[in-house]
Amino acid sequence: MDSEVARLVVGGDPVAVVEEGKPYAELWMGAHPKGDAQIKDNRIAQTTLGEWIAHFPGCLGSKVKDTFQGQLPFLFKVLSVNTALSIQAHPNRELAARLHDQFPEHYPDDNHKPEMAIALTRFQGLCGFRPVEEILGFLNTVPEFRALVGNEAAEELRCDGGDAALASQTLKKCFTRMMNCEKKVFVDQLNMLVKRVTEEGAAGKDTSSSHGDLLLRLHSQYPGDIGCFSIFFLNHMVLEPGEAMFLGANEPHAYLHGDCIECMACSDNTVRAGLTPKYIDVNTLCEMLNYSPAPAGSKIFPCVQDASDPCVSLYDPPVPDFTVMRIQVPASVKQYTVAAVDSASILLVIEGDATATSAAALSDIPLGRGSVLFVSANESVSLHAASRSGMTMFRACCLL
Repeated sequence: MDSEVARLVVGGDPVAVVEEGKPYAELWMGAHPKGDAQIKDNRIAQTTLGEWIAHFPGCLGSKVKDTFQGQLPFLFKVLSVNTALSIQAHPNRELAARLHDQFPEHYPDDNHKPEMAIALTRFQGLCGFRPVEEILGFLNTVPEFRALVGNEAAEELRCDGGDAALASQTLKKCFTRMMNCEKKVFVDQLNMLVKRVTEEGAAGKDTSSSHGDLLLRLHSQYPGDIGCFSIFFLNHMVLEPGEAMFLGANEPHAYLHGDCIECMACSDNTVRAGLTPKYIDVNTLCEMLNYSPAPAGSKIFPCVQDASDPCVSLYDPPVPDFTVMRIQVPASVKQYTVAAVDSASILLVIEGDATATSAAALSDIPLGRGSVLFVSANESVSLHAASRSGMTMFRACCLL
């Protein structure tokens, strides 16, 4: 079982059955209409989290309830990525409303969708445009890439690289030109590039100047897809466990491989343009993107130590919808309190075992790997830890 999602599902539900050979890629925790969480306590009349919140909106906390019209503002996920997920970006609120109005079948709600990925294992992704000099380097060493961008646009980028505003405009021109290439043209160039890199690799040559290994992996997953060329425009990110990247509106990105915690505003709006069999909207994507080039290191989102609790690291992005806490309780601590916050929160156990008690719970709750708790605003949870190796948990909430 190489999917963290599958392992957590089995850990959190003793009667869950994982089918061999079936992909387990996403675990959703929240009240989104497309995946409203089931309440496992049969003493509670409501069967889903969305129903519970609708009946008891005060559980959100007064600020959250008023700010987000009685809705849980975030969606919490675990992703296990084995096959690359599409080249995509998420719209801001204004664009989301327009897209939803015009194409509701493709854009199911009118909300923005900023999101954060926190690596559980070594995690690879693409995020944001590379510095101009790196893109120019690929234009010089990968003739098949240059053929799609065109000599004129490539030369413009070389001349404009020192001026940030001009470089951004020219980068848009280069990327849009590539993404709008005729299919026969880009498929021919991609096949030539794959053939060349494969032959060079077989001859023992270094193919890193063409990003050979990643190119061949993506091409094996999505043969003939224009998204394979996006690796020459976008930063290749490799996150170690605990490292994060924040994806604001209009930030181009793709998840390539690994397991991560993901938290986002409660939306399912995604504009895609490659590495996917799903609906693609190249014109909207090319028009909306943030074309500010920046190095990969600048895309890593830092966490900070919580001043009041040494067990807690905070991932607090520049949006109001969500904050994520990583809680690491050492083996030496047997009694731990998950502190009350002025927001509903969702708590996921990644490692360790404990018995949980709270004023609102009808009885003690056994917790283990994969357990998920919904904690109402201003409620604390007391944990009596039972594992020898400590506990690791992630908690999503909304700290207004």
